[in-house]
Amino acid sequence: MGNILVTGGAGYIGSHVSKQLSDSGRSLVVLDDLSKGFRDAARFGELVVGETGDQALVSRVLKEYDIETVMHFAAWTVVPDSVAFPLKYYHNNTASTRNLLECCIDGGVKHFIFSSTAAVYGTPEGGVCAEDTPKDPINPYGQSKLMSELMLRDACNVNDMRYVVLRYFNVAGSDPSGRVGQSTINGTLLLKVAVEAAMGLRESMSIFGTDYPTPDGTGIRDYIHVEDLADAHLKALDYLGQGGESTTLNCGYGHGYSVREVLDMVGRVHGSPLTIKEGPRRAGDPAQLIARAERIREVLGWRPQYDDLETIVRTSLAWEQKLQELRRAGQWQPES
Repeated sequence: MGNILVTGGAGYIGSHVSKQLSDSGRSLVVLDDLSKGFRDAARFGELVVGETGDQALVSRVLKEYDIETVMHFAAWTVVPDSVAFPLKYYHNNTASTRNLLECCIDGGVKHFIFSSTAAVYGTPEGGVCAEDTPKDPINPYGQSKLMSELMLRDACNVNDMRYVVLRYFNVAGSDPSGRVGQSTINGTLLLKVAVEAAMGLRESMSIFGTDYPTPDGTGIRDYIHVEDLADAHLKALDYLGQGGESTTLNCGYGHGYSVREVLDMVGRVHGSPLTIKEGPRRAGDPAQLIARAERIREVLGWRPQYDDLETIVRTSLAWEQKLQELRRAGQWQPES
């Protein structure tokens, strides 16, 4: 395979994918504006600081580094923020992706791997989503990703570039070797909040909704370890390199854990229970959201290695402990 451009490669998922790309001997360049990512995380390829929507910059990078494949992670992902500031999300996630796609097609890029989300499904009946489940996003974040999927599909239909869209479910965990991890400032992902609460970095954490029609009354989600998710991207890269047709695939394990099960496991691994507050449901949260995940196994030959809640929690907690040490040493700091 030729050279790879990783947009958003200084962020949580992008840095894990970059690490696996580098470990497998691939040549990569990271493009990140460092507004959400960390310079210390972009250690697996040359870093170019800039915005994905900057067409002059992107065109220069594609040409200068002779890019064959683009892996596109750069996006804002906080659902409540997207509701409060929808145009910001449509600008950063959708308009910038449109600009990137134009540069890729003009620059002769062969392959495009897109970071999408289960948020495109909205609140599906029964809470289980196959790739052909109707798409009905309930927030601007999900809409921005679905619009990007459609642009990618339509652009590739009339050009030679082929793509894989990967729809993530609930990404969790961190690199077991401790080289990178979930480092977001003021993070909102459940496990990030939980391990911060366990370490005393937050006074408590909240469960939003305890009256769902689930065994313990809390919402159930399909949590996928970030290392398995990163491996799916490398499998997608191989698939396209072997001539695979454009496709869209769910990234999940096909089963879920409740919020209470996740928090109980964090307390067990850390050695003491969390201080938990219980609140009402949040608007738009489904009782359950789980992937139908057979297709990614069939198409990519993907076989997860970290499908275990305790492993997910242990790697998350280990990274959070290391992250605090790094920050005390002046490393892994935000740019602003």
